[in-house]
Formats: sequence, structure tokens, C-alpha cells
Amino acid sequence: MALLDEILEYNEEFVKEKRYEEFMTTKFPDKKVVILTCMDTRLFEMLPKAMNFKNGDIKIVKSAGAVINHPFGGIMRSLLVAVYELNADEIYIIGHHDCGMSSIKPHEMLEKMKKRGVEEKTIEMMEYSGVDLEGWLRGFDNVSESVAHSVNMVRHHPLLDPTVPVHGLVIDPTTGKLDVVVNGNENR
Repeated sequence: MALLDEILEYNEEFVKEKRYEEFMTTKFPDKKVVILTCMDTRLFEMLPKAMNFKNGDIKIVKSAGAVINHPFGGIMRSLLVAVYELNADEIYIIGHHDCGMSSIKPHEMLEKMKKRGVEEKTIEMMEYSGVDLEGWLRGFDNVSESVAHSVNMVRHHPLLDPTVPVHGLVIDPTTGKLDVVVNGNENR
């Protein structure tokens, strides 16, 4: 059975048995927090539990490495929507130790793309058009520096209310221990 079929079969029972009721809440975060974190599988349940958050408490935005590459991209837009439309009063940017983005080798990733069917001429056309694919795909060397960079980008964004604290933390994906990189309450 294909995974999609398994999911749909499970979902039918989930809805039929009203198991969704324990998760019912509103679209507004009760704790008035939005978190940008990594898409790492180890953080899916660990991060909210390590911070004492439950369903309905927070908004979570995820990206590879909890990195913000562009001040006017989708990640930043999501953070602004959380603040202005969904009543979040604080932003947390949380990276983690042993992040896959710290070991990304752009050239190797481009080779994997080619092996899966992306044509060389497509990559060449993008590079000819001014897209620095290796720079865009590149990860980071130090998670704390990466978190601090993202915090700085958010904190100095021209559309963000300067009174909103922007915190930066790093979590251990094994133990859940949090280390503060930037305390946003000290930088306002």
C-alpha cells in the first residue's frame, strides 16, 4: 500500500472517531509567540515540549536551518503575518546542533539534482540569469552565528514593529536543552 493510501485510510478513522477534538483551538496563538525553526524531524515534537508549549500556544514557521535568506521572502512574510494578523508579540528563531544545513555542499546537491532529472541546461540558464545557485544552496558553518544573523535580519526589518522582541536560541535535538544566543528583551 502506498503511503498516501495509508495516510488517507488513517485520516478517515481519525475524523470518524473525532480524535481531532483534543486539538481544537483558534488560529491565534494563546502565548502570542511565533517561532522560526528548522524542519529537522527531531524537532517536530521535541521543540514545543522542551519549551512547554502545547497545541494552540504558538505559531511555527519552518525552513531548512531556520535560515532567512531574503528579507522579502516567504519566511519573513510569515513572521510579519503572525505579528500583525495573528497577534504574536514575540519572535523566536531557534536553530539546532547537528543541523543538516551545516554540512550542505552545494556542488554535490546540484549533482544530485542532475541525477534525478534536472537538466544541465536548466542549471546553466539559471546561473546565466544571475542566480548564484551555490550561494543560495549553501548552508552555514556555525549555528549560533546563523541564528544571530537571522535575528538581526528580522529585528532590523523595515516593516517589523521595533518593540517586538526577537530572540535567538539553539536547541540540542537530543536532550531539548536550549541555549540563548540573543535575548530579544535586552536589544530593544
